[in-house]
Amino acid sequence: MAIKNTQEAPKTPKKQIVKTIIGILFLVIGLLLLASFISYFFNGFMDQSQISDLLDKSQTAENIFGKFGALLGETFILQGIGIVSFFVPVFFILLGIKVATNWKKIKPFTTLYQSIFFMIWLPIFFGCILPTQHMLSGVMGFEINDFLNSFIGKWGVILLLFVSLLIYCVIHFRMTYQSIQEKMEERAKQKEIERIEKEQEKIKKEQLELRKRKEKEEQEKINKFNQDAEKQQEDSLSQELELIEQQEKEAIQSHKVNPNEAFHQEFKINQPKEEEIIEETPLNITELVVEDLADEEEEYDQVDFLSINDEQNFETEIQPAQPTQNSSENGLELKVQHVDEEEEFEAASARLVQEQGEYNQRLDLPNYQFPPISLLKKYDNGNTLIDQKELETNKNRIVETLGNYGIGIDEISATIGPTVTLYEIVPKAGVRISKIKNLEDDIALSLAALGIRIIAPIPGKGTIGIEVPNSNPSMVSMHSVIASQKFQNADMELPIAFGKTITNETFVADLAKMPHLLMAGATGQGKSVGLNAIIASLIYKKHPSELKFVMVDPKKVELTLYSKIERHYLAKLPDSEEAIITDNTKVINTLNSLCIEMDDRYELLKNAFVRNIKEYNAKFKQRKLNPEVGHRFLPYIVLIVDEFADLIMTAGKEVELPIARLAQLARAVGIHLIVATQRPSVNVITGTIKANFPGRVAFRVTSKIDSRTILDSQGADQLIGKGDMLYTTGNELIRLQCAFVDTPEVDKITEFIGEQRGYPDAMHLPEYVGEEGGSNLDIDLSDRDVLFEDAARLIVMNQQGSASLLQRKLKLGYNRAGRLIDQLEAAGIVGPFEGSKARQVLIQDDMSLEQLLNNLN
Repeated sequence: MAIKNTQEAPKTPKKQIVKTIIGILFLVIGLLLLASFISYFFNGFMDQSQISDLLDKSQTAENIFGKFGALLGETFILQGIGIVSFFVPVFFILLGIKVATNWKKIKPFTTLYQSIFFMIWLPIFFGCILPTQHMLSGVMGFEINDFLNSFIGKWGVILLLFVSLLIYCVIHFRMTYQSIQEKMEERAKQKEIERIEKEQEKIKKEQLELRKRKEKEEQEKINKFNQDAEKQQEDSLSQELELIEQQEKEAIQSHKVNPNEAFHQEFKINQPKEEEIIEETPLNITELVVEDLADEEEEYDQVDFLSINDEQNFETEIQPAQPTQNSSENGLELKVQHVDEEEEFEAASARLVQEQGEYNQRLDLPNYQFPPISLLKKYDNGNTLIDQKELETNKNRIVETLGNYGIGIDEISATIGPTVTLYEIVPKAGVRISKIKNLEDDIALSLAALGIRIIAPIPGKGTIGIEVPNSNPSMVSMHSVIASQKFQNADMELPIAFGKTITNETFVADLAKMPHLLMAGATGQGKSVGLNAIIASLIYKKHPSELKFVMVDPKKVELTLYSKIERHYLAKLPDSEEAIITDNTKVINTLNSLCIEMDDRYELLKNAFVRNIKEYNAKFKQRKLNPEVGHRFLPYIVLIVDEFADLIMTAGKEVELPIARLAQLARAVGIHLIVATQRPSVNVITGTIKANFPGRVAFRVTSKIDSRTILDSQGADQLIGKGDMLYTTGNELIRLQCAFVDTPEVDKITEFIGEQRGYPDAMHLPEYVGEEGGSNLDIDLSDRDVLFEDAARLIVMNQQGSASLLQRKLKLGYNRAGRLIDQLEAAGIVGPFEGSKARQVLIQDDMSLEQLLNNLN
């Protein structure tokens, strides 16, 4: 557009000056008439006697413009059309502004055309209603009314005025009986919809209240049941203990023998040989209880015995069981204690949820505000408009072209989209679909348009589609897509608003169900804008605690704007200074770090007995997972690679292997990949990559081979560019117009988020050590780093074995910090590499460290 404007020949200054002067003259005439008319309304009757003698200087007029102004008022108002004369100065004022400024919103001749009816109708109306007020009707209105009154009578004049006004309203406002009826029906439907919505809201509220009431009743029943069970258990236990005490007392009183002998008599039948051994050595009842509990009756299950010596008397030995004391003294743990612990844990978890509610991850940043939609720009051509003449022309050319090849059409219809119009045709019986498909180039030639695509047949319909680009395509703004009800009400984990379909409907897809997305397109066809649209969609829907991005930008300019939201939405390696990766050598470590994060998450899912991240987070929110054993809320992680072909050229298999592994396994743990490239060749997008990326987006490409590489079918080479794209998840191709989000809009969004309080730092991914790291066999401790002792003291003081700690505190690079960690491991100060976990610090105090350092020296 900019080139076109620069090539237009500017208008000569002389013409502009002339137009400005003419406009000023029209404006002055209009203001002169307006002021004269207003003044005549107040001073007209006093000036009537002076108008007849315009050349007599002794006679003066009260009008603001003297006798000339009085004459104008007399001519137009009294002798003319009355108060309607004010239309005349208004017309000249609008005409003057239009000529001088060329303001498109001002249309003086349209105003004059619409005013002519009232300039005739109002004088007659005032002459009929107020015949004595000549200033309102003027002589013209009075005379016409007088003539009509004598001809058809007063009521005839009133009827004529009413009918003429009704005809004007029908013509001007298109007020037909059908339109009025449709409007009334629409209004009635709207009222009915509002009534139904109110009833639905009322029903929802009632259902919600009923659900809350039922939940409260159920919770009360559960609490009551738990209390009754606990009370019953306590009563049963106390009764059993009392019964055992009573039996013991009766046994002592009835036998009245030495306690050791009594015990031997009690167990004599089961263990006859043990009696002699027990008589000679001090008796330990604990061992006998362990052997005999399996064979004795249930009354012994609740009894625990203390160790008995020969010098102790029997009365002090046999006591009621005290589970907590005895278990700590003799090492026995009764089953009843274990069951109680489980019941107490479940009760504590339920009580915690009841008191504090479910865990809310958004409380990490409680004051975070989502960016407002007003930050996105509205475009004037957001509504799709197409000339009816263009539709008819294209339809006739399609019918004519097909008719030239003997293909008849029974029916044809058009669906207007923002970029293309879909013409659906129903061919006559006996016509082969392949015959129409082969005429694609001929139809494009007849329509003189690029980007024509034939869909034969349209899935789910018995028609053949011909997509024809619009001569004036409309821009789909990100504002209209984000503000749509379909996106705002989307019940998806990771909703992405791509743009609009051919039917002008907002298209929203769930990245969590794709689960990975492969994007391709030639340079300048909208691929970068598509990435911005994806990121903006996710930012407008997900809280920073629920979503993290890992961004790889080899171009170094496409994704740098998002560095402002590093403390909110980005994730990085602990040793990385910048969250957005622009160095290809660091991409491998990042991808392998994501693999470690994936494995750690699978371990958490296994321990939680769930299958995916959604179930895991739901269980964590219900406080059923203990954070003290490593459980945590898992945010979604989206890896975005802007130029995949460049990574393959520099790293090759080292990049392809972790990406393939993530694509195969990472879906269930909430890690999703978006890979974009402008060179979709087979050596870049290999079979391993394609097999695990069911979601595909193709902008315009240069050849059919590239289209087949990305989509497994042709069509991307026939797009018209500028955001025109094809989307598929393996079922069917959907043509979309990608929503446009400009760089200033992205800048506003990131700046709005970046100004808010975020996390202390970006989310740290697990530390990755390559195959060359983690081994201390070849490290010579005699050749230590000069900062070795400082690093050792820092690690022991913080009790954190991390290379990132050394980087921050000692201002080191990643390589040197890694070598220091290896030397500390070889010296026995920190433990070996343990994946995502921090290295264990083996030295616990400064004294031990100083002793170790002295030994090394």
